[in-house]
Amino acid sequence: MAREFQRGHKAKLSDLTPGTDLYVGVQIAAPGLTFDISCFGLDANEQLSDDRYFIFFNQPKSPEESIQLLGAQSGDTESFRVTLDRIPAAVQKLSFTATIDGPGQMSQVGPGYIRIVAGGEEVVRYAFTGSEFTTERAVMLGDFYLKDVWRFAAVGQGFDGGLEALLKNFGGEVAEEEEAPAAPQAAPGFAPPAQAAAPPAFEI
Repeated sequence: MAREFQRGHKAKLSDLTPGTDLYVGVQIAAPGLTFDISCFGLDANEQLSDDRYFIFFNQPKSPEESIQLLGAQSGDTESFRVTLDRIPAAVQKLSFTATIDGPGQMSQVGPGYIRIVAGGEEVVRYAFTGSEFTTERAVMLGDFYLKDVWRFAAVGQGFDGGLEALLKNFGGEVAEEEEAPAAPQAAPGFAPPAQAAAPPAFEI
């Protein structure tokens, strides 16, 4: 039986399930709106110190595949696979977010949720509705965070900016569309010269 969380509820993941290979589903929709659903892998200072742990449509998995974007399925707008025991030690929090792509605001969304499924069974669900928000363009839905053990928190916190503002909030870099001024060229690093012939073999 899935536990129903309210905003602000927290629990040890081990109290919800003994599983560490988890499915996270997000359901969010509003007439005429499209959403970007992402996961930020944050360090102990709640910053995106490694941008390979910003999991979204253009980067669907982390290097060791501990966090993977799976796409829409099973009634969820977007879903993730999170393998907790493969997450590197530098990543202390996973923040699941939804942002509106284009005009609109979070007060327009219908009933939605973030849920955790282990072994095919839903173990926890945090449901929300647009009435909880006003003009925000993004929402932090829920977090996995490491505090001696992995825990889950239902966050439900609106955020005024869109995905770009959220990325900056977490200390990430936004790729500039326009031409940036040329940076001074860094000195080249060490590299052996290119050669057509095979390198000489050394006796060990």
